[in-house]
Amino acid sequence: MLGASARGLTYPDGRRRTFPRACGSCGVLLAEAADPAACREHLDRHLAAPAFLSDPDAPYGLDLYTLRTAATRLGRGTRPLDDAGRADLRHPHGTRAAAAELYALDGAGGRPVSLGLLCRPADLAAVLAFLPAQAGWTDDVAILLDGPARAARMVPVAGFPEGAVRVAARPLDGDFAAQRNALQDLARHAWMLQLDADESIEPATGARLPALAAAAEAAEVVSIGLARANRVDGVLSDVFPDVQYRLNRTRVRFAGRVHERPVLDGGWPRSFLTLHGVIAHRLSRAHVRARSRRYEALDPGRGRPEEATALLRPYAD
Repeated sequence: MLGASARGLTYPDGRRRTFPRACGSCGVLLAEAADPAACREHLDRHLAAPAFLSDPDAPYGLDLYTLRTAATRLGRGTRPLDDAGRADLRHPHGTRAAAAELYALDGAGGRPVSLGLLCRPADLAAVLAFLPAQAGWTDDVAILLDGPARAARMVPVAGFPEGAVRVAARPLDGDFAAQRNALQDLARHAWMLQLDADESIEPATGARLPALAAAAEAAEVVSIGLARANRVDGVLSDVFPDVQYRLNRTRVRFAGRVHERPVLDGGWPRSFLTLHGVIAHRLSRAHVRARSRRYEALDPGRGRPEEATALLRPYAD
């Protein structure tokens, strides 16, 4: 999502610098002909320190909002140094170059996170088989089936305490947002990560979600997006990173019959991206073709039929 930019940053020494390119998603600023490898090496080195201070001569620039996302790639969290920094997080993308305290997300403590899964009855066995590996980071799992309404029932799963995993059902009826909202309401914790039956995460990715939830609460953030890696018949699709805002406060509501998104009071500044892991999404070519037609029929004009072509195109960095 790189494009032309007129954004600039002011550094602590008073120097102001403008950047010709910026990412329309994360907000990173890039100098002309900036080398990606050199940028990553410089950033990784500076993120290893106890504090991050923006280098006015670096081939890239970050405000504090973008730094928060960049740090998650290395399992690091950020804390603003002062009230001005806290204001920068609430009003991105500002003109102050990033400066923050850094800390390791691992071992930082966190908030409990529920895991929610949407699936069809035919997929339930596979979903239950996926769960034992996730028992190290969550103690609350809600599964919502697409079917006749049925109250939640407890299901024993290895690694989870009794009653931790529950299965309920309600008809999808062509409204994905309503189904996600019903799943939110089944959570026992204040945060929930939602996945579909054809999606999964690595246990290490889940293990950092509680710390990220705590960092979000400290910054009055209610939604966190993860990159989704779409693999069509095993091949990574060109629709990447395909950010999905799936870690949310359970009071957050989704909107949209298809391609649903959380509705945020205060807009996108009350969300951020994490780069510490991905949602793996398994698709077949036949499913991709059928899905776009189905979504367009459910919500004319919002089904994104053009996305099928991109999903079937292999990823090119």
